[in-house]
Amino acid sequence: MTRQAPAIHGRPLDAWLATHPLIGDLIAGRETAWFNPGIAPAATGLADAGLTMSDVEDASARLTRFAPLLVRFFPDLAATAGIIESDLVDVPAFAEALRRRYGYASGGRLLLKKDSHLPVSGSIKARGGIYEVLMRAETLALGAGLIAVVDDYAALGEDSARAFFRDYSVAVGSTGNLGLSIGIMSAKIGFRTTVHMSADARQWKKDRLRASGVTVVEHTGDYGAAVAQGRAEAEADPSCHFVDDEHSKDLFLGYAVAGLRLKPQLAALGVPVDAQHPLFVHLPCGVGGGPGGVAFGLKLVFGDAVRCLFAEPTPSPCMLLGVYTGLHDEISVQDFGISNATVADGLAVGRPSGFVGRAVQRLVDGYLTVTDQELLDLLALLKASEDLMLEPSAVAGAPGPSRIVADAAYRARLNLDRDRLDAATHIIWATGGSMVPPEEARKYLRGAGEAASR
Repeated sequence: MTRQAPAIHGRPLDAWLATHPLIGDLIAGRETAWFNPGIAPAATGLADAGLTMSDVEDASARLTRFAPLLVRFFPDLAATAGIIESDLVDVPAFAEALRRRYGYASGGRLLLKKDSHLPVSGSIKARGGIYEVLMRAETLALGAGLIAVVDDYAALGEDSARAFFRDYSVAVGSTGNLGLSIGIMSAKIGFRTTVHMSADARQWKKDRLRASGVTVVEHTGDYGAAVAQGRAEAEADPSCHFVDDEHSKDLFLGYAVAGLRLKPQLAALGVPVDAQHPLFVHLPCGVGGGPGGVAFGLKLVFGDAVRCLFAEPTPSPCMLLGVYTGLHDEISVQDFGISNATVADGLAVGRPSGFVGRAVQRLVDGYLTVTDQELLDLLALLKASEDLMLEPSAVAGAPGPSRIVADAAYRARLNLDRDRLDAATHIIWATGGSMVPPEEARKYLRGAGEAASR
């Protein structure tokens, strides 16, 4: 008797493949791109998040209030008056290398958003992670009368304030970069801090957290297991605030502030963004909080002139799977036997954020997957062409422009003729990597094969 394969959410695999054929590519680990037919005009899709421009502006104002304190904690921020922001730069040599690699014509200007070089934690997580810690600190400090909104927040760096914060704790589950931003910022404020790290988290990130006075709990399971354990322990401690990357609107808003700040950066580079000059933003995606928040902020600012695409490793296509099936966080890559084991540790997530998936499901144009080997090759290509070293997850969006050029149906849907395609601007959002230790970087490059010479 032939043994029948177990059902997946009540359906056999053959039934899934009949209605969702792309799942076959995901199971096989083939690179793919899916352009979402459910995309809606920005004015309609933005309503799904339950947040507005005023919420994002409030988050931006809060970050400004905390700027004096951040300068006190991190003197390097004096140059930006305490504002944590990254550069937006041209990468012409990398752009040409990508065109040669993937065999497409110009397709527009290519820029790199260097969240990889954000102060404090060297990743996009410095946006949402630090914001949520500051939000928690402000709530407690205002409630206790330590400060008023009109005060100089640098006072929260005094020993008396740190003693007050030591009565409270912060916890988070992380594959690495969120843990770095939460841990470093929380420890500076004075919170007792615990970071639950998944099995794929890099040792150097754990070491850096411990050196900052953070308790690191190592788990043998993946990101989901680390989050579940962290959440359970926090629920048992009334003084503990759990930073929930799967559901937090505060994290989401911290990321969304990036949309407000990108507008003047593009203007400074002379980049128009309108119907005739579309902007495509390519964002690496793990659980979804970072790219989701950024996409939301960009849509608020630029409307339908901006198009966002999420990029995931082939072993961890959780957001693509969640949106494609409509099941969001009710389904995981492991349900289909997909490993979730990837060199892109920052993206090693098997189950997407249900909040983010639903919030941006009508705002994100497309989803693409990239093999681990391609990520390493792209890393070497960036190093060879621009002398810029990131981490594998940070280059996941680099194939995005080529996937757009290759998909005639998507281009037709957007009326992307050759003139509009050549007038477009693409931004690869580099999400981390500037703090990777030299030996780790050398290991990545050794795994890249012949990418640098292509």
